[in-house]
Amino acid sequence: MKKRFASLWFRYLKTDWFTVCKPHLQDIPFVLSIAVQGKLIVSAHNLPAEQAGVYSGMAIADARAFIPSLKIIHEHAGLSEKLLHFIAGWCIRYTPQVSIDEPDGIMLDISGCTHLWGGELAYLTHIASTFKHHGYTVRIGIADTIGAAWAIAHFGTDNSIIREQGQSEALLPLHPAALRLEDNQLKRLQALGLQSIGSFAHMPRTVLRRRFGASLLLRLDQAMGLEDEFITPIKSILPYEQRLPCLEPICTPNGIALALEDLINKLCKRLSAEGKGLRTAKLDCHRVDGKIKTITIETSRATAQVKHILQLFELKISQIEPALGIELFTLGASKVEAADPVQENLWDNRIGLKSPLVTELLDRLKSRDSSCEILRYVPSAHYWPERSMRIAASTDEVASPDWQTERPRPTRLLRVPERIIVTAPIPDYPPLLFRYKGDTYTIRKADGPERIEREWWIDPGEHRDYYAVEDIEGRRFWLYRSGHYGGQADEWFLHGFFA
Repeated sequence: MKKRFASLWFRYLKTDWFTVCKPHLQDIPFVLSIAVQGKLIVSAHNLPAEQAGVYSGMAIADARAFIPSLKIIHEHAGLSEKLLHFIAGWCIRYTPQVSIDEPDGIMLDISGCTHLWGGELAYLTHIASTFKHHGYTVRIGIADTIGAAWAIAHFGTDNSIIREQGQSEALLPLHPAALRLEDNQLKRLQALGLQSIGSFAHMPRTVLRRRFGASLLLRLDQAMGLEDEFITPIKSILPYEQRLPCLEPICTPNGIALALEDLINKLCKRLSAEGKGLRTAKLDCHRVDGKIKTITIETSRATAQVKHILQLFELKISQIEPALGIELFTLGASKVEAADPVQENLWDNRIGLKSPLVTELLDRLKSRDSSCEILRYVPSAHYWPERSMRIAASTDEVASPDWQTERPRPTRLLRVPERIIVTAPIPDYPPLLFRYKGDTYTIRKADGPERIEREWWIDPGEHRDYYAVEDIEGRRFWLYRSGHYGGQADEWFLHGFFA
């Protein structure tokens, strides 16, 4: 696919934002100021101030000489970056690849996108009119390369398009600053009377490198398409992602559900063709006001079942606030695993966690309540009780090694053992009774001890002597004494309960 880029230049970015926030500034000349080495400098100006001769970098005292009634607003640090990040996020509706071009621009990789708007001219016109409607002045340039798009946006006519392979012809009449050169390079070019790119573009490269440095040749080659240049998108593109732009903003749950079903059908069709299924998926709803509403789902096993995935998302549609409307939906599978289509067809004959009815029920329970946690544990290759199990990555994970059944283990293991007070007849014997949370338990039967040595290569400490005991009411506990007998009753702990 042929690469095409669009450069958006917001010439009055910060002052436009102030004007949007305070409409009474529309026709008033005003500037933003910052302190540089104890001196107030104009950091940004609006159009009326510029028409009166004020420019950025001018001292505030000089600007007041031009306009005595000039309004001065102190600029907050990081304003430009915040505005560009917000605008870049909003521009994702035009292309998945959007990057920030500091200090006052946005760069879009529009390859393969413009046909959705009816061509590049309609695409450009739509973006420009939308920003104008929101109060921002923008100049847009479209070209084959990032450098050419930036050059035509900053130094060409308003909203220009350079035809494919036409950058050489379009750039030659422009000022050398259109190549994004350094100030010292521009001064040397000006001193030599080289006032356009065409005046030096065909000079011998060895001469240009010796007089102006290799960076000039790099910028020239990037603009002409002889050297690759890439943008850094603000949002990474998921390998499995579907987009659905809307001709009219969608405001109703039914409309959202229809858009969602269309996206899931496309995504699952691709996943099924590649023998894969999703484990987690995210739906981003881009609203007209620039905000993004997101809902996510998670499945217990890799699946590409449209009906099941749609049911999980439908449980969360009520969390989406469409406000004035949603004009773009993006559905991405952030975690994808291999799924055997043959096994999916055999689901109906399975039982337990491999049954689709069970796994789908678990997914729905988790989707209904975000605080609901459903975990599956599998054995781990450790004798130490706290490390003898771990959380399974999925319901399909095969337990390896098998559960140890030679010795009794409680059905409920406390996350942290709790201290108990015991009475034991002689050392190394099981206790006769113990006190736990204010209650006294008289022991009728006991089995043990089972000594479990601490895994010293993981953490140091004492070994444990475990006893499985039963009190006179038939309740069974898993107790242990930490280390060798030392005559202290507080060395005993309760670690679990048997069924």
